[in-house]
Amino acid sequence: MVKSMTGYGKAEALLEGGKLTVEIRTLNGKNADVSIKTQLFPKDKELLVRQKIASALQRGTIDVHATWEASSSEGAKALNASLVKDYYSRIVEIRDSLPGFSAGNRSLSGEDSINNEILAAVLRFPDVLDSSRKDVVGEDNWPLVEDAVDRALAAVEEYRKKEGEALFKDVTTRVGNILAMEDEVEALAPERLRAVRERILKGLEELAQKYDSGRLEEEMVYYLEKLDINEENVRLRQHCKYFMDTIEGDPAPGRKLGFIIQEMGREINTTGSKANDAAIQKIVVRMKDELEKIREQCMNIL
Repeated sequence: MVKSMTGYGKAEALLEGGKLTVEIRTLNGKNADVSIKTQLFPKDKELLVRQKIASALQRGTIDVHATWEASSSEGAKALNASLVKDYYSRIVEIRDSLPGFSAGNRSLSGEDSINNEILAAVLRFPDVLDSSRKDVVGEDNWPLVEDAVDRALAAVEEYRKKEGEALFKDVTTRVGNILAMEDEVEALAPERLRAVRERILKGLEELAQKYDSGRLEEEMVYYLEKLDINEENVRLRQHCKYFMDTIEGDPAPGRKLGFIIQEMGREINTTGSKANDAAIQKIVVRMKDELEKIREQCMNIL
């Protein structure tokens, strides 16, 4: 089954004092590039998490996030009351020193309203209420956190499978389109060679010069063989078959498909350069367009 390298997974772990949320996001990449963007995991566990994720996801640019949401009671404990008082008194002091804010110019109700607003603003300061504590994960609750990582990974895998189904349908349809266009090329090829032959003979007749018919036939055969695209047609069909066999049979075909696409492009380009026919060259342009879309999609296949 084809998998995409784009994925997203999320899982939560209920710990004493709050909730830890683990998120894993993946994009396409040549190798497993795991970036742990959190300080909540103990340092001695980061290597374990990195190895676990790289082994499960194999390839991609992988970002791991973890956030901590303290419970209401735990959040109250984390409030730094002395720091709140210090911030509050400093802001009030600055306010009273500004023109127009003297005590004589303020009503009691207005004073209460302003003070409440100041207090609310102070409570939003990031350092008075620490909701991103780094010591919430320890050896005793690590199994719960590791289980959350595993569940987030499982969600990423499921996401990748669904994306992979769409990728598989798209690229295999486009390979079928290339094969259908190849049928059009093969149908036009014999008439193309006849037209080239007739054009050369007509040119000789217009020159009104005598020529050795035997030598002419030899040169004609040599020239037409150089324009023959039958080998390119056969090889392109073989590459398309190899592409289908690989995407259907290999659990992680992304890299190999990239090499096959290069070979497909080589045969299509050679067909276009040897075609010497406007109709075939138009078909070749359409084939190149389809192949480029296949290339873009396959960059995201695991």
